[in-house]
Amino acid sequence: MQALFNNIKGDRLIWAIAALLAIFSFLPVYSAASNLAYVGGSGNTFGFFVKHFMHLFLGFAIMYGVHKIPYRYFRGLSMVMVPIVLVLLVVTMLQGTTIDGANASRWIQIPFVGMSFQTSTLAAVVLMVYVARYLSKIQDKKVTFTETLLPLWAPVFFILILILPANFSTTAIMFLMVMMLSFIGGYPIKYLAVIIGTGIVALLLFVLVAKAFPDVMPNRVDTWMSRVENFANGEDTEADYQIEKAKIAIASGGIQGVGPGKSRQKNFLPQSSSDFIFAIIIEEYGLIGGLFLLVMYSWLLFRIVIVSQKSDTIFGKLLVLGVGLPIVFQALINMAVAVELFPVTGQTLPLISSGGTSIWMTCLAIGIILSVSARRQEIKNNEDNEDSDNDNPLEILSETI
Repeated sequence: MQALFNNIKGDRLIWAIAALLAIFSFLPVYSAASNLAYVGGSGNTFGFFVKHFMHLFLGFAIMYGVHKIPYRYFRGLSMVMVPIVLVLLVVTMLQGTTIDGANASRWIQIPFVGMSFQTSTLAAVVLMVYVARYLSKIQDKKVTFTETLLPLWAPVFFILILILPANFSTTAIMFLMVMMLSFIGGYPIKYLAVIIGTGIVALLLFVLVAKAFPDVMPNRVDTWMSRVENFANGEDTEADYQIEKAKIAIASGGIQGVGPGKSRQKNFLPQSSSDFIFAIIIEEYGLIGGLFLLVMYSWLLFRIVIVSQKSDTIFGKLLVLGVGLPIVFQALINMAVAVELFPVTGQTLPLISSGGTSIWMTCLAIGIILSVSARRQEIKNNEDNEDSDNDNPLEILSETI
């Protein structure tokens, strides 16, 4: 075990934050899984506990392995992975999975292991690395809009358009994160305005076509629109069942909560172990538990910014922000949905919610951040060693005199 800790590189505080979030996740996931166990299973909740443990174990193995890879390699890997991601997204879409006539093609089955994998989460990480690579490449260069269309915006457009029919919230978050990273990376604002305008027009066209020809391509446009309308109206309807149960759970929690495992709303709230786990956490652990999570994600954001600022290259700085900011942003969205500050999106709480793909891709992103941090430590250690070697002759001379 000591040898393992000695081999851990990178920002130790990020390691600690990820570990604390993972350890904390076991109790609420185990508690919330009881609903799934009794409704759709044999009533044994221990199986869900073991499954969550295995997801986290594999996630931290990914994090450890990735953080050992020099981050400069991710520059080339992103170019290789973009075509692979596009193929995976096409395969996912062509499955034609539908629920009540709506497109639900989000997962593909991993051969031989009997597990499903949500391709859009992998696409999100790969796309952010790819955008960071391109932005670092054009730093201090004057580029025209047409120059960037094919190498930068074409992959972004194709990836987002393949995710959009089945998962609007993920598409919107990815688009927003790409825009934010491009702004931070110094991409001309006037060109960003054109891309944002084009994106809005493309979304409107998609909605119009989907409404006009619903049988041509199954989609979730009606679901998106109903969620936004219900959120805007503020009236309680049958469609607000999830959010109403979440608010009851939060109100029941008070300051200290009802206690671990004593949630009542977990028996009525769908997706209580994933999309709405924050509501269950507040019910069981109260405002204290909710503030604890908010502090942890804020602390993670602070460390991400620190690692970015200390990176020795532009690519490293943009890479850390590109894969790190979406983690915190997704956490804030999940919390905002639970307290009805945002329409229902289906976004999980990173490192807390159950679900293998979400955990694995979050750990992959953190591993990339730690790789950048590890490189900074390596440079600092080399500089300290050089300074020490340079000082030794002077020390010997002074002692002789």
